[in-house]
Amino acid sequence: MLKWLSKLLDDLSNYLAPRKGLLPMLGLLFIILNYPLQFLPLGWFSESDLLLHIGVVLAIFGMLLAWVL
Repeated sequence: MLKWLSKLLDDLSNYLAPRKGLLPMLGLLFIILNYPLQFLPLGWFSESDLLLHIGVVLAIFGMLLAWVL
């Protein structure tokens, strides 16, 4: 289990190292997609601003990861 997780993180860091702006751009995309969804009657999905929260966390994580790599 630990070996699989280690290989996954290693492969992920090798993929993201040359693409430093990918995660922050995906986070911004989620934030932008959240705006029109709040006007649609989708129940808890639009009321909870799920994409907004995921987008903010993903963008911050992507900036921190780009700084480290």
